[in-house]
Amino acid sequence: MPLMEHLRELRTRLTRGVLAILLGTIAAWIAYEPILDFLTQPYNDIRPLLADRGIETDIVITGIGGAFQFQLKISLVVGILISSPLWLWQIWAFVLPAMHRNEKKWAALLTAAGAPLFVGGAALAYVVLPKAMDVLIGFVPEGFGSLVTGAEYFDFIIRMMLVFGVAAEIPLIVVILNRIGAVSAVQLANARPWTIISIFVFAAVATPTTDPLTMLFLAAPMVVLYLISEVIAKLTDRKRRKIADAGVADDEAAPIDGPAELGGPSDLRD
Repeated sequence: MPLMEHLRELRTRLTRGVLAILLGTIAAWIAYEPILDFLTQPYNDIRPLLADRGIETDIVITGIGGAFQFQLKISLVVGILISSPLWLWQIWAFVLPAMHRNEKKWAALLTAAGAPLFVGGAALAYVVLPKAMDVLIGFVPEGFGSLVTGAEYFDFIIRMMLVFGVAAEIPLIVVILNRIGAVSAVQLANARPWTIISIFVFAAVATPTTDPLTMLFLAAPMVVLYLISEVIAKLTDRKRRKIADAGVADDEAAPIDGPAELGGPSDLRD
């Protein structure tokens, strides 16, 4: 298509994506109460435990317009999430026509694998949240109270879910690197000890808590996913070797009687 046609299509795709996010935000605004209950459930689960230790804690909203900003922020983030299939499809619909058939297949496979991994990591973060908050708020001295602003609480949840979700993409990244030939299964096996150490260091730095249990909740799935990706890389390399063995090697000598099939040496001289 001409350049102007591409720009018009891009404008149309962006408009549809923005409308999808707007509709998702409106839907989240309407369903604000159940969404807020879902987000604050991990916090409410630990309040009795903290109260038994003499720590009173509450979520507060500061400022005159703080409640409006808090609801708008939650509605916008949730709206982006629930409308992601629509605006992601608009992006793909604009990019896919420029891809070859093989590239389209791999793009679909990567998207189909990456989305569940990210959602699974975010779900694991939601399970770990009560333990993480119990540890952090537990540092409050006995007899003191703890006031958590709504904005701080929401940012903490989003950060935890993003860290766990991105960490769950490790096998996908390793498989991509192996598929393009950047790393082999042998290299992954040789680097396994250092990779596992790096995973635990990353988990210790990425998690905001100081307890080893939360770190293990993040590091253990990452190690398992890395080992799974190593197995996938080994199967891919084995298949690649079979395909290479079935063909002619680059350094294999050509048949001596090749020119004779064209009519013999005498014909070539003529």
